Amino acid sequence: MLTVVELLRQLMERQAVRRFDEGTLSAEQEDRLGTALMLLDERMDELCERHGLRRSDLNLDLGPLGPLLADPGP
Repeated sequence: MLTVVELLRQLMERQAVRRFDEGTLSAEQEDRLGTALMLLDERMDELCERHGLRRSDLNLDLGPLGPLLADPGP
């Protein structure tokens, strides 16, 4: 389950970066989105710690397709 949450977090982060780069967000939206992503990242760290996992433990090997997660972290 944490793998799915981490995948969604990474997808949201990439989407946010794309919108930052395109300039489609107001300054207030950028601040709120940045804060939300930072809090989500911290929460993921807490959940991994609670379950005795590292972010790299959440990655799945998809064989010829490669790893599921872009950068599983430490």
